[in-house]
Amino acid sequence: MRVLAHFVPGAKVLDFVAPEADWLDIRWCAGDDDSAFYRELPDAEVIWHVLRPLSGADLRSAPKLRLVHKLGAGVNTIDVQAATELGIAVANMPGANAPSVAEGAVLLMLAALRRLPVLDRLTRQGRGWPSDPALGETVRDIGGCTVGLVGYGNIARHVGQIVTAMGATVLHTSTRDDGLPGWRALPDLLAASDIVSLHLPLTDSTHHLLGRDQLAAMKPGAVLVNTSRGEIVDEAALVEALRTGRLAAAGLDVFGVEPVRPDNPLLSLDNAVLTPHVSWYTADTMRRYLIEAVANCRRLRDGQRLAHVVNQPTGY
Repeated sequence: MRVLAHFVPGAKVLDFVAPEADWLDIRWCAGDDDSAFYRELPDAEVIWHVLRPLSGADLRSAPKLRLVHKLGAGVNTIDVQAATELGIAVANMPGANAPSVAEGAVLLMLAALRRLPVLDRLTRQGRGWPSDPALGETVRDIGGCTVGLVGYGNIARHVGQIVTAMGATVLHTSTRDDGLPGWRALPDLLAASDIVSLHLPLTDSTHHLLGRDQLAAMKPGAVLVNTSRGEIVDEAALVEALRTGRLAAAGLDVFGVEPVRPDNPLLSLDNAVLTPHVSWYTADTMRRYLIEAVANCRRLRDGQRLAHVVNQPTGY
């Protein structure tokens, strides 16, 4: 079975997958290597997909393709409708990256609350001591905060467990009241939370879910963390809220346009802590991804029902 893996993992991950998948013909292709991608695409039966957009035109150029397996949960970068029409299954891996993304979200919370990037820079410049007298007035502990989780899937629940252990009060929301303790409607959650952390897929209904009005409804001096998808937040409105001090800080792993453009105004803000969509990217997550990816290829080979298929492909 020919697999086009549109990423190149580290050597240790390759060492792990080799004995598990010696029956697969895996063609590793860097995410930004379009020439290799289009050279391998016509013979691919399976694509292991990470972040590069996969268009309907791409899928139509792969006549042997039977499965697109997203290494992660969000399938917004895949033309699922075209795949369905072409009889191609699209599967994802809900929960596989949850521990890593949850830790990444808490890392961004801590870095934003404790002004880590600014303090690191000042220390390297020899200006970190004596410390800013205002530091003790603005820096906070997670344990003294109310953390609002927008969305309450696998990742959010992991975050909730971590910050609860640190002493935080946790609120959460979703599309409906699920009866669990701490549920709030979105406006109430925004008004009550010192830290708001986003854990939603990007859909028509979540695009710019946090716009100017919602950001203005957050507590003065609150922190926004986003490890889900950049377009859930109105980036221009967020920049304004950070510049004016309406929000104390933001921790962002995702952006409206990725890779983030060098002229993005977020890059110039001291109160924005930024990482390049890597909160999921650990050796542990890669191993979990590849275990599931190989298992689904085995199911495909053996004519078994695939796990976590998100569409109903024609004739499948």
